[in-house]
Amino acid sequence: MITGLQGMEGKLNESMLAGLYEDIHLIKGLFILMLYTSPHCCFANFSQAKELIYKIKEGLPKGTFIGAIGVDLNLDFTVEPPFLFNLPQKKVSEQYVNLNNTNGELYTSATEIDRETLCPDNAEGQQCVLSLDVFVLPQQYFQLIKVKIFIEDVNDNKPKFPVNEICISVPENTPINARYAVEQSAVDPDLGLYGVQTYWLVNDFGVFTLDVEENDGGELTPFLIVTGALDRETQAEYITDIIAEDGGTPPELGAATLKIVITDVNDNCPQFIQSQINVTLHGNTTKGAHLARLHALDPDLGANAQISYAYSERVPRDTRSLFHLDKIRGTLAQATFYKLTILANGPGCIPAVATVTVNIIKVVTGPPAVIPRYIAPEKDGVVTIKESEPAFSPIAFFTVKNIDVNQRVDCHLEGTGPFRLGPYKLLKNEYLLETTEALDYEKTQEYELIVVAKNTQGILIKTFLKVQVLDENDNAPVFDQALVKISVEENNPPNTFLTQLQATDQDSESRGQVIYLLGGDAPGIFLVDRVTGVLTVATSLDREEKETYRFIWTRGHPGMESIATVVLTVLDRNDNSPRFINKDFTFFVPENFPGYGEIGILSVTDADAGENGWVALSILNGSDIFLIDTGRGTLRAKTSLDREQQGTYQLWIEAVDGGEPALSCITLVTVLLLDVNDNPPIVLFPQSNQSYMLVLPNTLPGTSITEVYAVDKDTGMNAVIAYSIIKRKGGEPGSFDIDPETGNITLKRELSNRGLYSLLVKVSDHGQPEPLYSTVMVNFFVNETVSNESYIQSLLTREADIEVEERPWYVGQMREGPERYELFPCQLVLIVLSVICVVLFSLVVTLISYICCKRFKKHRKKSSEVEIPLKKNDSKYVVNRKLRQISNI
Repeated sequence: MITGLQGMEGKLNESMLAGLYEDIHLIKGLFILMLYTSPHCCFANFSQAKELIYKIKEGLPKGTFIGAIGVDLNLDFTVEPPFLFNLPQKKVSEQYVNLNNTNGELYTSATEIDRETLCPDNAEGQQCVLSLDVFVLPQQYFQLIKVKIFIEDVNDNKPKFPVNEICISVPENTPINARYAVEQSAVDPDLGLYGVQTYWLVNDFGVFTLDVEENDGGELTPFLIVTGALDRETQAEYITDIIAEDGGTPPELGAATLKIVITDVNDNCPQFIQSQINVTLHGNTTKGAHLARLHALDPDLGANAQISYAYSERVPRDTRSLFHLDKIRGTLAQATFYKLTILANGPGCIPAVATVTVNIIKVVTGPPAVIPRYIAPEKDGVVTIKESEPAFSPIAFFTVKNIDVNQRVDCHLEGTGPFRLGPYKLLKNEYLLETTEALDYEKTQEYELIVVAKNTQGILIKTFLKVQVLDENDNAPVFDQALVKISVEENNPPNTFLTQLQATDQDSESRGQVIYLLGGDAPGIFLVDRVTGVLTVATSLDREEKETYRFIWTRGHPGMESIATVVLTVLDRNDNSPRFINKDFTFFVPENFPGYGEIGILSVTDADAGENGWVALSILNGSDIFLIDTGRGTLRAKTSLDREQQGTYQLWIEAVDGGEPALSCITLVTVLLLDVNDNPPIVLFPQSNQSYMLVLPNTLPGTSITEVYAVDKDTGMNAVIAYSIIKRKGGEPGSFDIDPETGNITLKRELSNRGLYSLLVKVSDHGQPEPLYSTVMVNFFVNETVSNESYIQSLLTREADIEVEERPWYVGQMREGPERYELFPCQLVLIVLSVICVVLFSLVVTLISYICCKRFKKHRKKSSEVEIPLKKNDSKYVVNRKLRQISNI
């Protein structure tokens, strides 16, 4: 009884130590996990690959959040272009997780993660890790992120025995507290607390109990303990159920039938000299190589001492197939890590147990393997990359595997093109393929590359890769002509074809299909076909309205367009008649104007150009007196003109252009001759200096005796006549007075003497600058009758001096003696009016000349020009003159 209690106490201490050891392992694992998940351990420095660690439980449903890569990397999601996240290991990663490409959030996928399936070879204390590589794109933000997801175990598996029935042979002479190992112990894929924790019997029959032992590897083995005496003859076997229970809440149970067979006894049993054997071998060890020799001794003799070696039932069948156990000698011949339990069986003895641990050192004998993981889009070994991607854009990762520790592998790139292959940062056997400069589709559309891996043994592995460059709209179309000059005659019909431009675009497919457009400066009357580039004009053009059109012609998409300048010249047609600037012309010229002097200039224009705008002038009537200079439009008189002969001339002038057929117009020119004081007054009465008039002696003073009558062919002031007495003969001074306006002679004094009286009368006009005048002798014979006319005639012809009265005609007659001289009032008014008229006329002429000169200069500056050909003998007009402004004077 005391011995039993001591054994239980030892077992209890062993259980406590095992629990304490398990707690230490858990604390150590938590410490390592905290170390990995701390912010300082999530990343290496920025120049190295970054690593993120997440922890989840197995069996989570689809869509369960795992972690946010972008947030954990402290990425700025406001940048442009935005970040993209990509899993290159599509087949492996998408089986368990889904990655949001825009924010980098990880979620569980439709397939639940089973830790036991994912990590079937993990031993107790080892973590189950799902490792992922995540690319952070686009290329300018590229990073390779190593993501580790630790899968935590849950109690989702029941303990299970390897067989449904376990058979144990117990000798009948087995002592109390004898222990028999239940070799077919239950297996629970779960780890730790969720693994098998204890065993118990449904029925112990009062002679049996179960105890559990834990070995150094943490495995629990149930032991059947005999608690009572056994008698094979009383009962040869006992059948009950053995229950395996895990540590879950509630616990999961597994059961198997336990059959206890009571056998005949053999006092001594085999014992192994070594119960724990460790063997290490290389993975390339040849078949049949000797691994270990197990020695078991049995002091019995004969058949009871015969020892046979066999595998324990807990050694899996596939493991058994890798090694050969000599059942007689106990030698092993040829597997990573294997744990073999060997039994040494003796007749009627409890089998001795020895454990052989085989560690396999992996030996790589095959060639290296190159595993590509593509960053750029890939299909069937063809990678596509846009030509707009910048230099040093990543294309693919190449991982070299199957490499021995002591081997060195050289990985390089063969082929031409702007590419390079080099180790990625500090990661071993990771190579990044990237561009070295921007690609150009127009130069090269496709590259063939070879990634070559060569080990120290000279074995070459080649991975072929084809890179296709995707075309982008990076070339603007180019016009055949940057400056297009075209011409069309005016008055064209609507929708007239003008030209068609051609342009080429180096881009391919739809990127090279561009449209033709007119620039914003193009008038709306011009239309262009967006596809063919045919340029038409929708309306009829008028050269006189606008002669040249200049506008821009574009071709291409916005941002990728080229420009051509179109210069359209409208050619002239003779569709405009010459036009005089005035409906009619009136010229004022003084009479006696010298022959071929310039009377005036006729201004004429023609809106047409070239020969159609050349104008020839001709006089339709009066060409015998006048002529016109067709070059300048100057009107001249062939001879001097006399107003007194004809004061007004009306001429019809025709203007004819040089077009075919010629067009013309007619204007009326009126030439008015201004009077010049070129005619002295003509005395009509008295008719001669020899005529006389009989005056009676008793004529009273104040009586009008006669009058002098004269006319002047001039007009205006030149025809205003003034009369004055400048000489006399006979009679007293002041006897006669003459009216300066009417020429009426009045007797002022009584005639005291009879006889002949003679007065020299001056008849003068008011012309400028010097008045013209005539004189006439007025004779009076004072007597009652004319008795001797011949006597009178003799008196008239007698030469005698006549006393001159010193009085100007404009002062008037002055009476002699007591009479006072008076200024004739009308004469002063006429003088003042004459002076005012002359001054006004001069001002008007000066003002008109000034205005005409200003207008002439203004038109010359505007360069509005017309060509008026000179008429030659062959009637051909070959003059080219600029438009003149011809002013009327």
